[in-house]
Amino acid sequence: MEATEKDILRGGQFLVKETKCEDIFTPEDFSEEQLMMKEAVTEFVDREIWSKKAQFEQKDFALTESCMRKAAELGFLGVAVPEEYGGLGMGFVSTMLVCDYISGATGSFSTAFGAHTGIGTLPITLYGTEEQKQKYVPKLASGEWFGSYCLTEPSAGSDANSGKTKAVLSADGKYYSITGQKMWISNAGFCSLMIVFARIEDDKNITGFIIEYDPKNPNGITMGEEEHKLGIRSSSTRQVFFNDTKVPVENMLSTRGNGFKIAMNALNVGRIKLAAACLDAQRRVISVSVNYANERIQFNTPISSFGAIRQKIAEMATNCWVGETASYRAAKNIEDRIELRKRNGKDTHQEAELKGVEEYAIECSILKVAVSEYTQKCTDEGIQIFGGMGFSEDTPIESAWRDARIARIYEGTNEINRMLSIGMLIKKAMRGHVDLLGPATAVANELTGIPSFETPDFSQLFSEEKSIIANLKKLFLMVAGAALQKYGEEIEKHQQLMLAASDILIQIYIAESAILRAEKIAKKDGEEAAKEKIAMAKLNLFHAIDIIETAGKHSIVSFSTGDEQRMMLMGLKRYIKYVNMPNIIELRNIIASKVIKENKYCF
Repeated sequence: MEATEKDILRGGQFLVKETKCEDIFTPEDFSEEQLMMKEAVTEFVDREIWSKKAQFEQKDFALTESCMRKAAELGFLGVAVPEEYGGLGMGFVSTMLVCDYISGATGSFSTAFGAHTGIGTLPITLYGTEEQKQKYVPKLASGEWFGSYCLTEPSAGSDANSGKTKAVLSADGKYYSITGQKMWISNAGFCSLMIVFARIEDDKNITGFIIEYDPKNPNGITMGEEEHKLGIRSSSTRQVFFNDTKVPVENMLSTRGNGFKIAMNALNVGRIKLAAACLDAQRRVISVSVNYANERIQFNTPISSFGAIRQKIAEMATNCWVGETASYRAAKNIEDRIELRKRNGKDTHQEAELKGVEEYAIECSILKVAVSEYTQKCTDEGIQIFGGMGFSEDTPIESAWRDARIARIYEGTNEINRMLSIGMLIKKAMRGHVDLLGPATAVANELTGIPSFETPDFSQLFSEEKSIIANLKKLFLMVAGAALQKYGEEIEKHQQLMLAASDILIQIYIAESAILRAEKIAKKDGEEAAKEKIAMAKLNLFHAIDIIETAGKHSIVSFSTGDEQRMMLMGLKRYIKYVNMPNIIELRNIIASKVIKENKYCF
């Protein structure tokens, strides 16, 4: 059924509107074609990458390049590229799926793949002229050329628009000379094309350029040595120096001064794709960890039978499942928005894709933060299950832990993304795209009213959890509304309050997604068949409430005093309240028993 404008929640609206379980897309909804693609990608990864995991830890850059060429032969580099430019032209969910399952074996290949298909190719497909797309995109989609993205500089990291690289127009107006230094450039060692950002004269914003690179004719481009990194060791990462590098004027990407916008929109796509790229890594870590726990005998019994290990397995599986759930929910929203814009005929394919992703920039930031942090926890607990062996390079878990660490830094640090999610939500509210004021006022009125003392009927599956989710949304509106009222546009200077608000926002989105997915599965397959998913949704909500309570309390006691503070602390207590507390150990045991029995991540 085709989605209509009315059906699709706008970005950020999940906070003020109720979503029915039938209205979210989940991995259970994958089409036959998508399942075949998942199988093909998994088979490729097991054969070409997972089997050579130890080799990837030896800084074997040639191996990464060779695997990229093999991925290209199977069409995987062109999944998001329109058919007219040599790609497969797949929808957004399918491109997420490929990114997910191709990224789990090693961060080295995952980074090369993500940098090439995302920030190395997308800026041209989304912002290039027809001539630029015809000239470059087929080469990138086929793997004839590999792409890299040169934005970061020694003095310009999170503040991407502060770069010092200069672009000077020649006297005859035919080319620009680029001079400057870029760092942390993924794929630099084997790329043929660079998306480079530089400033023309004293422009406020940077400008994007497409630069071809041939080591035999370097055109003023020199490379630093390969960086020595904590993880992603076979991902080529170098500094790139430009010294009067000549770029024809027709290789300017988009318009002068539009580089910052290109960079930000490329990062929006990169953020949700990074969440996807962290999913299969967790599945694989959980599977090898439970294999080990089932085989490791201590005190005459497998360690998987010990409660301390079962707790870890249950929490790892839950985090992986809820992260996957929220990622595909947002991916389908983006895909529906893109298709709707194309159907309405207002936008070209480029514009539809750009605006579709931009609409859900808040969710993209939420997912980047949440799933990268789940991955770090998962690999850390994996090492703990392996014990001393986990600290050894002889097991795959040690490199997984090192590779996971970069995910919280690139595509914008998690701190930047936390603040972005709140900043973007405020901007949407000011533009009237998300009505926060009406619901926030209603919550303020509710707080001063007399609460209901009736015991609600929570006999239906998830009726209490959904009521709690609705209350957690009120809690966010109460805390964020009061802080905004106090500080107005100055709120951006109060970063610790924004970080706390974003923790509440993130937990609400993830918890609601998990409950809706479990409810949808239970309605289709029955509660008994869905018991592990129900347990994961309930366990995740319990943890979400703890995080939200802490973030809310820290905020309230920091910006309010007296009666206002007392009123809000009472509101906090009211909004996180359970009528029927879940049995957390029982929930964990339901989840762990299934994973241990199947001897792998099985959801």
